Amino acid sequence: MSFESGTASTVLGYPRIGPRRELKRAEETFWAGRADASELREVAARLRSDTWTGLRDAGLGQVPGNTFSYYDHVLDTALAVGAVPQRFAGITDPLERLFAMARGRDGAPACEMTKWFDTNYHYLVPELGPDTRLAPADRKVVEEFREALRADVVTRPVLVGPVTFLLLSKAVDGAPEGFRPLDLLGPLVEVYRDLLAELADAGADWVQLDEPAFAADRTDDEIAALRKAYDRLASAPRRPKILVASYFGELGRALPVLASTGVEGLALDLVAGRADLDGIGRVEGLDRKVLLAGVVDGRNVWRTDLDAALADVRRLGEVAGSVLVSTSCSLLHVPYDLSVETTLPADVVDMLAFARQKVDEVVLLGRALREGRDAVAAGFDAAAATRDRVAAATRRDERVRARLAELGPDHYRRSAGDVRATVQREALGLPEVPTTTIGSFPQTGAIRTDRAAHRAGEISAEEYTARMRREIERVVRLQEEIGLDVLVHGEPERNDMVQYFAENLDGFATTELGWVQSYGSRCVRPPILHSDVSRPRPITVEWARFAQSLSDKPVKGMLTGPVTILAWSFVRDDQPLGGTARQVGLALRDEVVDLEAAGIRIIQVDEPALRELLPLHERDRAAYLDWAVDSFRMSTGGVTDGTQVHTHLCYSEFGEVVGAIDGLDADVTTVEAARSRMEVLSDLGPGVPRGLGPGVYDVHSPEVPGEDELVTQLRAALGHIGPERLWANPDCGLKTRGEPETVAALTHLVAAARRVRAGAGTPTTG
Repeated sequence: MSFESGTASTVLGYPRIGPRRELKRAEETFWAGRADASELREVAARLRSDTWTGLRDAGLGQVPGNTFSYYDHVLDTALAVGAVPQRFAGITDPLERLFAMARGRDGAPACEMTKWFDTNYHYLVPELGPDTRLAPADRKVVEEFREALRADVVTRPVLVGPVTFLLLSKAVDGAPEGFRPLDLLGPLVEVYRDLLAELADAGADWVQLDEPAFAADRTDDEIAALRKAYDRLASAPRRPKILVASYFGELGRALPVLASTGVEGLALDLVAGRADLDGIGRVEGLDRKVLLAGVVDGRNVWRTDLDAALADVRRLGEVAGSVLVSTSCSLLHVPYDLSVETTLPADVVDMLAFARQKVDEVVLLGRALREGRDAVAAGFDAAAATRDRVAAATRRDERVRARLAELGPDHYRRSAGDVRATVQREALGLPEVPTTTIGSFPQTGAIRTDRAAHRAGEISAEEYTARMRREIERVVRLQEEIGLDVLVHGEPERNDMVQYFAENLDGFATTELGWVQSYGSRCVRPPILHSDVSRPRPITVEWARFAQSLSDKPVKGMLTGPVTILAWSFVRDDQPLGGTARQVGLALRDEVVDLEAAGIRIIQVDEPALRELLPLHERDRAAYLDWAVDSFRMSTGGVTDGTQVHTHLCYSEFGEVVGAIDGLDADVTTVEAARSRMEVLSDLGPGVPRGLGPGVYDVHSPEVPGEDELVTQLRAALGHIGPERLWANPDCGLKTRGEPETVAALTHLVAAARRVRAGAGTPTTG
């Protein structure tokens, strides 16, 4: 099918993990050596075929292709253009090389991983240098197009666009000063021309090149690079038609540039980038383009207002050569299918649409565009009636709103950091370079079985509590044997750092199968925040109190911060995000105060998503950071000076939020730093004047760091901060790791910290 015939609808991408996480299970079985590559490839082929035929049979006018990935689509693009770092060049098996780049192997650290714009998806950062020889390499995009043809589906292959690929890349270690990945635009575009020619020869009619980097602020030089790239690609003598897709915001200055090139189509995000629609009549050249109206939200789970969406599509059609209905971005960011959920309240179900339901919305809107609204009036009227029913439902809690209105400035403030540090130093008695972990310990099959049995009513609450307490005691004793200075209870009772809190807060609903890919085989079930938020009862207090009773060493209370709870949930869209964040912050404040009253002397409130939610445009950032910092400080502002507040951030470009990190006013900040080899500390500079724990080993790689390696990392950190402020810790939680590697790595960590203390002139005991 093509844009020129059939239903006027498509989507920009689709989930790829499988409706029941089939890909995750197949990959982890393969990594564990319990299955061979042929078995993994068989699962992958079945998932691809089911997606292609399912989207075709749902009535889409065109089906996207090459949206499947074993790990990450940016990594796939790097492999397609030959951007393989030298440390992996000797690996000849394609699947082995892909997983080595993603996960690391002996002597070859994994590629750096960071957030995909302002989402919770993580991509692998390409590494480029002036000596990188770009050339067509991995044939995945062509092979999958042909594979779809054999399933009787003509797909539209999707690739990360060349300019976005370069803007998301980093300079390889040792690159000359002044080198930028964008310097490789010329040779990279030639590689894309070769790929386009091969796709044309295979029978592809259209290709989709994603350029979401241009939904963010861009320099004149970067805008010029966009023009240069697409003038060159459009002039290729043998190619499919080109659809340039951008999402997560408006194209702004990039829109007239792309409109002036010879590409045949543009996809616009009219959910997050509605500003493009307001100025669309002033853009020349759109009357010669196919425009995709991204009116169905690909990042959130609320039903679409179909009449409002159709009005936007028609408005776009007034200036376009032709217009089609689409999602605002790939549906990668939402769960597969609402119809399989059996426990969601009916009034919440009425609010929702997952990927499968969003495809139906897109198809219905496409029919309305082609045939007129009257032809699909029943579908539109049913959706409107549901929307009215949802609007009438009570989503407000006046008690929560009254409490927030009563808060004054003192509720957000603690004593000065140096005053707190003096009190805490005496109260806690920790050595220099104290050792700790970020929170979770490996979750065994037995732990997961116990949780499932408790949910199913197969074991009583008393028996479940007893089993979890035995695991907590085992983990506390293990940490004491290893010699860690600050302990954690290991979080065996928690399924996920956000879902666990959502299950214990009013205003949230959770799903059974609402899985979304975060990175690789890591999947999460984002909760659905649909109403005002409050804490009906303490959540973590008894677990923390029990763990602390087992040791004379401090045991951290572990909470997830308000920004991260919002970032990793599907959040109501009927009020400003900042207002919702403050409601979550107020609920967490109650928990923090209760933890302190229970004798917990260190409380960690994790905010790994602080950078993730940063708006793509500079003009919007100050307002976001204000409410993000306020909601955190509301959470932690109720404790005394002697209680040490920690926070944790990971996989982000911290330099862009360094002022906000300081503004959180945590006593200790732990950050991911291993994959970037401490580069992050240069971004932070003097912006974190209190304690800092740069993660010294990568918990997302199965490789166990040696003691000497960790000493090197810690000494590198001492080049940025003094020993009185430095902490030694992994870069993230240990939930996904095995226990033998965890024990080995933490044993090396403790030994390395003691050596560094000795070198810093402090005693090695403690």
